[in-house]
Amino acid sequence: MDLGQYKQIAIIGVPFFGVLALLFAAYKAAWVSKKDAGTAEMQQISGYIQEGAMAFLKREYSTLSIFVVCVAALLLALGIRQDAPFTAAAFLYGAFSSALAGYFGMKIATKANVRTAQGARTDLTTALGIAFSGGSVMGMCVVGLGVLGLGILYLLFGGMEHPMETISGFGLGASSIALFARVGGGIYTKAADVGADLVGKVEAGIPEDDARNPAVVADLVGDNVGDVAGMGADLFESYCGSIIAAMVLGYTITNAGVRGIMLPLILACVGIVASILGTFIVKTKEGGNPQSALNNGSFLAGILMIVGSYFTINLIVGPEGFVFASGAKFSSLQLFLACISGLVAGTAIGLLTEYYTAESKGPAQGIAQQSKVGTATNIISGLSVGMMSTALPVVVLAIAVILAYVFGGMFGIALAGLGMLSTTGIVLAVDAYGPIADNSGGIAEMTLSDHPEVRKRTDKLDAVGNTTAAIGKGFAIGSAALTALALFGAFTEVATKASGITTSIDIMNPYVTAGLLLGAMLPFLFSSMAMKAVGDAAFDMIEEVRRQFKTIPELAAVLAIFKKEAAGEKVSDAEKNKAFDAAKGKPEYGKCVAISTSAAIKRMVVPGLIAVASPLVIGIIGRLIDPAQPAAMLGGLLAGVTSSGVLMAIFMANTGGAWDNAKKFIEAGGGNLGGKGSDAHKAAVVGDTVGDPFKDTAGPSLNILIKLMAIVSLVFAPFLFG
Repeated sequence: MDLGQYKQIAIIGVPFFGVLALLFAAYKAAWVSKKDAGTAEMQQISGYIQEGAMAFLKREYSTLSIFVVCVAALLLALGIRQDAPFTAAAFLYGAFSSALAGYFGMKIATKANVRTAQGARTDLTTALGIAFSGGSVMGMCVVGLGVLGLGILYLLFGGMEHPMETISGFGLGASSIALFARVGGGIYTKAADVGADLVGKVEAGIPEDDARNPAVVADLVGDNVGDVAGMGADLFESYCGSIIAAMVLGYTITNAGVRGIMLPLILACVGIVASILGTFIVKTKEGGNPQSALNNGSFLAGILMIVGSYFTINLIVGPEGFVFASGAKFSSLQLFLACISGLVAGTAIGLLTEYYTAESKGPAQGIAQQSKVGTATNIISGLSVGMMSTALPVVVLAIAVILAYVFGGMFGIALAGLGMLSTTGIVLAVDAYGPIADNSGGIAEMTLSDHPEVRKRTDKLDAVGNTTAAIGKGFAIGSAALTALALFGAFTEVATKASGITTSIDIMNPYVTAGLLLGAMLPFLFSSMAMKAVGDAAFDMIEEVRRQFKTIPELAAVLAIFKKEAAGEKVSDAEKNKAFDAAKGKPEYGKCVAISTSAAIKRMVVPGLIAVASPLVIGIIGRLIDPAQPAAMLGGLLAGVTSSGVLMAIFMANTGGAWDNAKKFIEAGGGNLGGKGSDAHKAAVVGDTVGDPFKDTAGPSLNILIKLMAIVSLVFAPFLFG
């Protein structure tokens, strides 16, 4: 194909595939909406969850709109090129697209939860189909809006003098929303979860997801704002960032023209088709294993992506290969192998994450065994597992980076990151399935207690959802490492072009070393602030739940019954039923929802501002103190935050996941190691509670931190060093 034909693909083909993904998401959303929403009581609880989730999202987006407008104004104020207004416009578009993906995904997730619970009254197959279809809406919205946005921006700005620096503004907008969504959603969900667990399960002895626990609705809302909207924004940012990094580096290919820029976009389109086809085989039978069904869809999408990427790269690169400005030349086969190294690495990291966190594997069961001795040994064992779990994923990442660089240089690393994220559509569908299944179990517990077979089915779905969530976090962290490294390479290219001085990151340069140490420190500071926010918000939540149990007579009566049973006293069914019926509708769910919402909105701002401001401050200082290498100190900062942040993120996510599933192992079936209420279970609940902000607040936010800092550096490089 000639240059004109590739431009024609950019104008028509790429946006078409984005629209295709959105149409598929709309079809799935309509299919889910038509399903039976269950009894009036089920719909009432689901309504509480949807109302709380949307109220939080509205307040969060209202707050973020101020930040977005300020950053857009800053881009305009610092503009030293004529295209600064277009960079600001791309930034606003990226922020809007990220917010829109989160809104669509959470809207359908809060509809799918009650329909999954109702489907579980029929069989496991129906429930799985609804939960996964709800998750697929989130996945397809993310890839659809990402490809559509970048395709439209290239159509509009591709002919400009600095097209990729302008289009990078889209990634900055996506990253900004992602960080606040992850931090805010994580604070919300874990404040509610910790309050519900410590007062409800540990102090009061109330079963999980019991309707008489005032924090239970806030907990279910948190699953949506943290693990649906937050995770969606996270992977939207990773997905777009990997494409942008590859496009920026593709711009340096000397013999390719527009082909080098188009290759990442077309590979993303191939991934959309592979993901859509993979969704059609996610099915199981009553008594079957939902994990196998989800794995089958993911593996099919991966295989289709491998085949599709081979022919795509071979067609676009051609027999002459790509020649870069440095003189390096890479064949189509080499670039294909670079791309596939990322896809294979992502799969391997997912499998390793499953091993270290799954309820059925040795590490989580070992933590459960240690819980028999007490809380201290549970904590020690969990920390040990988390630290150990960083080794093999980092080895896999190191091998992938080396192979990708050998096969394609920095462009190969960018393709590896894109390869890992190419099937984001189905990966995110599998991940978003988890909180929908979790919510369905909560609704079943609150409204269908006289149908134990329903809770049994939703528990089976939820247990798989815990594993898929852990795998999703591992996948997101691994992709963040490759994406950040690719963005780092893009940053050096742009910084060199802006300053006219070749950017060199020499570890013997004391300014680079200073930047490296500062960068390595930032994930610790960021994590500290995120975890303190959860602790402070959880304190307020615990006080509110205790207040309601003391001051609302009907709840106090229920609490007395549970304490009698815990002490071994017998309580008649008549007395129990009378108290339980009287307590219906008495918990003040709205007050707990309000506590989580206010805490999340208030405490998400400062960590986000640190991530945005740090590269700008260090970039300015580095330019002032070392004019011969103005970008060196900022380069050191990015290297430090990437290496430290990836390790911290893996450690925290896997530690929290292992603690969670150690508790699930004790609770499973008839009860292992004494089951619910045993000393081992109480110790495991504490471990799980400590792990909550690890795996759902600080850990997942770190992978956005490292990418956001890289994309801020990339976008502002012309302003900092020009």
